Amino acid sequence: MIEIKIGNKKIGGNNPVFIIAELSANHNQDFSIAAKTIKAIKKSGADAVKLQTYTPDTITIDCNNKFFQINQGTIWDGITLYELYKKAYTPWAWHSRLKKLAEKEGLIFFSSPFDKSAADFLEKLKVSVYKIASFEITDIPLIKYVAKKNKPIIISTGIATKDDIKLAVKTCKAAGNSNIAILKCTSSYPAPLEDINLKTMMDMEKEFNAVVGVSDHSLGIEIPIAAVALGAKIIEKHFILDKKIGGPDSEFSLNPEEFQEMVSAVRNVEKSLGKVTYELTDKMKKSREHSRSLFVVEDIKKDEKFTENNIRSIRPGFGMHPKHYEKILGKKSNKNIKKGTPLDWILIK
Repeated sequence: MIEIKIGNKKIGGNNPVFIIAELSANHNQDFSIAAKTIKAIKKSGADAVKLQTYTPDTITIDCNNKFFQINQGTIWDGITLYELYKKAYTPWAWHSRLKKLAEKEGLIFFSSPFDKSAADFLEKLKVSVYKIASFEITDIPLIKYVAKKNKPIIISTGIATKDDIKLAVKTCKAAGNSNIAILKCTSSYPAPLEDINLKTMMDMEKEFNAVVGVSDHSLGIEIPIAAVALGAKIIEKHFILDKKIGGPDSEFSLNPEEFQEMVSAVRNVEKSLGKVTYELTDKMKKSREHSRSLFVVEDIKKDEKFTENNIRSIRPGFGMHPKHYEKILGKKSNKNIKKGTPLDWILIK
């Protein structure tokens, strides 16, 4: 049974699904919005809040040539990478205060570092887990550096080939870190349902012997619910206090009511998955009273033969098992039997 431990929570195996609310850029550069969002995240039932730790200058450069222009059919087309990240980044000065607030609310606080300086900064904050973002899965030096912090690592795979994932996992293990979780992700914003391919998540679990889950950028809550039914142990979804706030990630983020609905559905799916068992509950045993059994359906005289006309398999279940039906046909009654009597061996010669 594969498990990792993040903070005080065991993840994987028979443990509850770990639900992460991604704050990302959904604060509009306003600390009070970020703080209110964290409180709403707790009320919505999440286990953790995740940030992204970078500045425009640690993730790219301020350049507007064709290589840095966003032109991929996304909601961010028409600006440069630097301009996007300038709008989207979370000020590092907020991190400590947001962490205290999150932990006061009972949430696990962590982040995705996008360079070594961010990893060092988060290490000073004593985060309990690191996230490797989808677009950083090819940054092997960064993955190696983060893995050496000896904290659990969650890896998103939104732009990764199978070989990319193999190399990232191999890099972590070579650095002495096997506490790895892998998230199936589709890096389209929003992600079309036909591109999500959840079955890949189950293959990842077998292929990499890791805890698996989903980082979902679709518009609804169906994907997380389906993922949990298939075996996901981690769900990550963008969270926004109010979509009127706007911002780079608002379109594919859930508001508090939507997120709470998702959490409730996930927890209900967890309950329904249960365990492998063929035992009947007391309620199920009681319900068996309405199953089929053999009954006398016409008055029968003593020494009269049992036929297809005078005995039948019907509801309720107080008579003999229907498997005996053909054995009884042609045998004789040892007494007068009234219509509606449950058939029993003591009635048969």
